[in-house]
Amino acid sequence: MSAALHLARPEDIERLLGLVAAFHKEEGLESTDEARYAALIPLLEGIPHGCIYLIGPARAPLGYVIVTFGWSVEFGGMDGFVDEIYIRPAVRGRGIATEVLIQLPKALATAGLTALHLEVERENETAQRLYTRTGFRPRERYMLMSKTL
Repeated sequence: MSAALHLARPEDIERLLGLVAAFHKEEGLESTDEARYAALIPLLEGIPHGCIYLIGPARAPLGYVIVTFGWSVEFGGMDGFVDEIYIRPAVRGRGIATEVLIQLPKALATAGLTALHLEVERENETAQRLYTRTGFRPRERYMLMSKTL
């Protein structure tokens, strides 16, 4: 099964909304269709703050990954954050996420990114193993903190 990445475009919004809604439901994230649409469409239309890749066949994606961009003095330039990654439950366990998380950093590095970050629930050992297997390491001195504005 191929984990080919396809840069998502505005015409992919309906396929993407279904995948994002499924991910949010699975993770217990409360959001409306309208809020998801408003958050996704600027990325699909080319806002420079991030991008969305469909995973697998573009017409029937197996999942998606959203990367947002920032700037880090510590890491020496533009960095990225895996905001969401989702693989349909029916195709999990086949190495798709592993392939994505190996391919994606290589592609982003050629575009000038210096680091890629992600967050994981402390209790989600399965995801932690995946992320460790693909080269991500915990930052022992730091923890992610957020403030909703």
